[in-house]
Amino acid sequence: MHTVRLMTPIVLACVLSGCGGDGVSSVSSFFIDEPVVDIKSKVLYNESAYISSQCYTITKDINGQTYNPCYSCHRDSIEPNYVDDGDLQEESSFALLSTKNHWTNLFTDNTIEIAKISNDEINSYVFTDNYKTNGVITLAEKLKNLQSSWDVDGDKKWNGYIPDCYFSFDEEGFDKDQKGGYTGWRAFAYYPFLGTFWPTNGSTDDVIIRLQDTFQKDEKGAFDKEVYKTNLAIVEALTKKKDVSVNQIDESKFGVDLNGDGKIGMASKIKYSYETGKTSPMSYVGYAKKALVDGSVNLAGGLFPVGTEFLHSVRYIDASKSPIGIAKRMKELRYAKKTEWLGYEKLAIIAGGTVREKQSDQNALESFSGDAERGLKARGGWIYQGFIEDARGELRPQNYEETLFCMGCHGGIGATTDTIFAFARKFDAIDSWYHWSKKGLQGVAEPKNIDGLPEYSRYLANNKAGDEFRANDEIMSKFFDQKGVLKESEVAKIKDDISYLLFPSIERAIKLNKAYRVIVKKQSYIYGRDTALAPVKNVNKEVVQNAPTGLEAIR
Repeated sequence: MHTVRLMTPIVLACVLSGCGGDGVSSVSSFFIDEPVVDIKSKVLYNESAYISSQCYTITKDINGQTYNPCYSCHRDSIEPNYVDDGDLQEESSFALLSTKNHWTNLFTDNTIEIAKISNDEINSYVFTDNYKTNGVITLAEKLKNLQSSWDVDGDKKWNGYIPDCYFSFDEEGFDKDQKGGYTGWRAFAYYPFLGTFWPTNGSTDDVIIRLQDTFQKDEKGAFDKEVYKTNLAIVEALTKKKDVSVNQIDESKFGVDLNGDGKIGMASKIKYSYETGKTSPMSYVGYAKKALVDGSVNLAGGLFPVGTEFLHSVRYIDASKSPIGIAKRMKELRYAKKTEWLGYEKLAIIAGGTVREKQSDQNALESFSGDAERGLKARGGWIYQGFIEDARGELRPQNYEETLFCMGCHGGIGATTDTIFAFARKFDAIDSWYHWSKKGLQGVAEPKNIDGLPEYSRYLANNKAGDEFRANDEIMSKFFDQKGVLKESEVAKIKDDISYLLFPSIERAIKLNKAYRVIVKKQSYIYGRDTALAPVKNVNKEVVQNAPTGLEAIR
């Protein structure tokens, strides 16, 4: 990996005509002094950009009080995630070059710039769709008519993912194209991950899954919605490693004993059954059943089949009404695709090799192959790629360093399932296949951990805050008294409605939208994407290598 250190890869737009080549082709298409990022660049300002800003949180204050948001990501993992990194809660295990916190946007005071943006201006901006124009996917058209500054390998075509989800969902969560056909993408409802991904901390988002064509077809090779729905339920059971309830399925249509009762009849659940080293009685249905028999697709607990794709749109907050909602404008569009099958043994070898490498050289930095056009390859056999707003708010490809930002969390921590966060957090209910534009989080009961304890309440208790930086004053004043003691009467309110915790007020939502807009205008993503309303105080600017955090690991 090319890791020449540079102060910044951001350059100013040309103010003279005829830039050509890798520069700006026309001044008329850019504002004067609009910051432009070199999409092709692999030169790094932050060689450890895969380490998130949250990892620099101060976990013990001067009074000896400890705060543990770390267990959210770093935990004893579930097979076949062999990362098992719960010990990172207790020790600052950083390579020497990563001990300095390069996420300097955390410490930048943008209050003046935020104040300059009016409510009308930011609301108009947020309510504008930057993904589609008159039903056409804007970014897809740009990638099909590729500009030279985005053409990483110079072959005049885009060789990575071209957005093809229309975000036009039916009542079962299926995406439809302009002609009413199925794109294969399907939205699902899930519990937002702890801390950063709560809307009150800056963004709304959604996650959508697509299995490869093999899982969408009947045995004759024709698209079959019931086949696809059944295979999605089977994948859900496999990745969650538990039984999944479904609307009644006639097993005779597929010739598969889905509920594991030993006969072909009517099934109201998918029975999970998988033991390491043994042949599983589970099977896919339709064309994928044949493919499983001939070995062209695989099946294992905790793993997605090859060809599985995810889209994750990170968005502004719709603050036009209370409670808030998911905005039209995207901050980012993140894409993941599983391209390689790695079984339990191979995954264990990879995880063990990473540990041994760290033990032999504690200053070794991780490297990831790939580029802006084809995405970066994660350890688990996945490709990750991203698109993000340019200074004007239009989506553009992320460059190498901006994508490196994604890689540490996906595949390098104990909290994921086959490098993915959201799908294992999908609601268990049969009717949980829908997009947030159809139904929000209001009235959703609090999730529970494997040990039966309420997840969000536990996070508040252990972190003593509602975000990793302890900078969300709204949550602090709502859920904690002046001594920092959790208000049990307030915590009780999220038992039956998590939106009481997860949703910001309209006033806070508007401020968060403005704060992120400032980052977009500066194109300063390499310095951090956190929507801080003021300089953050509870974060280290530098950490001591291998120093104890003062925390006792939560297992």
